[in-house]
Amino acid sequence: MLPATTHADELLALYARAGFARVEPPVLQPADAFLDLSGEEMRRTMFITTDPDGRELCLRPDLTLPVCRHFIDDGAGQPRDFAYLGPVFRSDVPSGEVLQAGVESFGRLDREAADAELLALGLETAALWGVIDPLIRLGDAGLFATLLQALDLPPGWRRRLIKDFALSGGIGADLATLKGRPEANGAGAYAGVLSAFAGSDPAAAHALVTDLLSIAGISTVGGRSVSEIAERFLEQAAPGDAEGVSPEKVAVIEAYLAITGNPDAAARGLRTLAADAGLELSGAIDAFESRTNFIAAQGIAVERLNFAAAFGRPLDYYTGMVFELHENGEGHDVLSAPLVAGGRYDGLLARLGAPVPVPAVGFAVWLGRLDAAEARI
Repeated sequence: MLPATTHADELLALYARAGFARVEPPVLQPADAFLDLSGEEMRRTMFITTDPDGRELCLRPDLTLPVCRHFIDDGAGQPRDFAYLGPVFRSDVPSGEVLQAGVESFGRLDREAADAELLALGLETAALWGVIDPLIRLGDAGLFATLLQALDLPPGWRRRLIKDFALSGGIGADLATLKGRPEANGAGAYAGVLSAFAGSDPAAAHALVTDLLSIAGISTVGGRSVSEIAERFLEQAAPGDAEGVSPEKVAVIEAYLAITGNPDAAARGLRTLAADAGLELSGAIDAFESRTNFIAAQGIAVERLNFAAAFGRPLDYYTGMVFELHENGEGHDVLSAPLVAGGRYDGLLARLGAPVPVPAVGFAVWLGRLDAAEARI
């Protein structure tokens, strides 16, 4: 049984006034979407069972995906805004469950304005518990993806860096290892095999590699499933993927990841970097600045925002702004668990089965953490 939490009714009333209708997705959910999006590593923290047909089901470890499924099942038509509050279940917390609330906004085409409104609503959420001046961390997964595309990296390297960036909450790989050709025990050692797959039908190649791994008795390696191992192997079959990334391009990525400050200062740094490297990033930076203006129009001082180009959230479906709100002051820093966190994930609903991509932005709220923060005020 979850402990009682303060302000839950006020929270739902706040979201209702903002136009978010409450939904209550089923506790039992298909496990495949959670595992596909977060990797087999997440399996260790999930409560999983199977139905009579052998399909894996789980107690929901999060509410964003179930709310997305609800929107898709409802037709994924007109823009909709949803709020939720209920338990989620994870084996890595002492009680096995925690209370989570949040909002998800689907279908709005005015992305920058929607981002700003959701950030402002996140701040109103924290204020209900008396947390009126939280540390605001901002990042932008879309900017990083745009940079990698402008650098014309091979598709496999782009996908690998974006995934590593997300799952590590920033760039996880040592960028120095991207310089030059990999060592003999890396992709270069299998260049002949990889070249045989280049240009082949992706689905057939994936099925073949998966079958070969299964025949060899391989089920998981380093937390990756057979399917994930096959996918990463085949990424390296794309032209140029068995080669490293030039030192010049690595230096640009390093310079990008070093950009920090409030969003106005960061935008100046981004434009300088783009000009120095001869990259076309103006569209992405214009959108970044537009969002900053919308945030300021919400009454949030730009100087309060702590942007870091290297900041990402540990989920690989984010495609734009990401943010976290943390307790501020002595004894609290960015290593503490966030009170409120979320961002933009425009590609997620299509991955879950929506017929077309749907713009989406939302955040999750950890009520127990806010209760604890209020007790310390």
